[in-house]
Amino acid sequence: MPEPIGPEAVLEKKRRFLLPCLHHFYRRPPQIVRGAGLWLEDHEGRRYLDGFAGVSVLAVGHSHPRVVEAVRRQVGELAHTTTIYLTQPMVDLAERLAEWLPDPLGRSFFCASGSEANEGAVLAAQLATGRRELLALDRGLHGRTKLGMSLTGLGMWRADDTPVGGVHHVPTPYCHRCPLRLSHPSCGLACADEIHEVIRFRTAGQVAAMIVEPVLGNGGIIVPPEGWLERVREILDLHGILLIADEVQTGFGRTGRRFGFQHSAVVPDVVTVAKALGGGLPIAAFVATDAVADAFDRPSASTFGGNLVSCAAAHAVLDVIEEEGLIERSARVGAHFRERLDSLATRFPVLGDVRGLGLMLGAEIVDSDGRPDPERLDDLLESLKDSGILAGKTGADRNVLTFQPPLLFGEEEVDLVVRTLESCLSGLPNHDARR
Repeated sequence: MPEPIGPEAVLEKKRRFLLPCLHHFYRRPPQIVRGAGLWLEDHEGRRYLDGFAGVSVLAVGHSHPRVVEAVRRQVGELAHTTTIYLTQPMVDLAERLAEWLPDPLGRSFFCASGSEANEGAVLAAQLATGRRELLALDRGLHGRTKLGMSLTGLGMWRADDTPVGGVHHVPTPYCHRCPLRLSHPSCGLACADEIHEVIRFRTAGQVAAMIVEPVLGNGGIIVPPEGWLERVREILDLHGILLIADEVQTGFGRTGRRFGFQHSAVVPDVVTVAKALGGGLPIAAFVATDAVADAFDRPSASTFGGNLVSCAAAHAVLDVIEEEGLIERSARVGAHFRERLDSLATRFPVLGDVRGLGLMLGAEIVDSDGRPDPERLDDLLESLKDSGILAGKTGADRNVLTFQPPLLFGEEEVDLVVRTLESCLSGLPNHDARR
């Protein structure tokens, strides 16, 4: 690895040689040079507790020895062939995903990114139904491809102002700021019922599928209310519409279950996975039922889909999650984290709403009138970083303080994060702490 050149030199090369769409966190960003377990280190040797895990990627932490060894062994034997030749790691991984998912999900197509997986899932649904229209939530995010951006409802992530036609957005089940100005549970899940109205009056009646994040990540860690996904499924079934669960961020234990949709009684027709599966290496897949998979029979391939090295890493990741009980740990530690954040919110009104499942948690940062305050969140993130804690920011207004740490996080790390957060909140200008 070359000698670190420092943040200013990295920023200068970034300005000269990369597209300006590639933004970064922090006013004074560090140059990260190495990571191990729960910790990252910058070019000056300063350590940071990673509370974001590369946006839900490093579920088993940085450079986990099992993942490193699996990658080293596979790359030393055979690194790449593509799917035109028979190799074993990909089919073994497909078999394993079928075991991780409930019936009738069991047929996989591998690719290299969540954007590709979502694109492929939509294509499979269109082929299976013979329809072309699509439904998505208005605060969801589903990728950087043309179709992925069109499915995305968050304006800041839609670089192209001429989206693909036939995509219809429906209200997000965002109880804290209800788009219908109602309150749960007295609303009777009206936001779900609105999907029926959108299908009837805004579509041509040719909807193939609806894509849903079980917990909306970039939308602000929005957790749908109990019963919402079941109601959605009833409406979709009434119209013969397939359900795609985008588990790119929520999969593999992040929410305290294997997959986010398993907090409901619903089984989707297609599930997309990526991020955590590769332990830092690029790998993704969509997994479908036989009925959907069998319709996708014309020749197709992904050059790096099912890459042997990425598959080896994925097997190691799943081994670690299973053997170290990380799904159960995510649920237990996440509950402790949520309790500590809730307690902090009773003292600091700047924490407007705390929400999430497992180790996928968010807290809205608001002003004295309860309005989103993204500038204050930027101040807070800078202070946390300077105190050795890395966190994220999400939400349509970029005002949601977000924690998606490695699933190896324990109560000790949570308590360190909360103590540091408390100190940083106390140092914010006009923090208005309740005495």
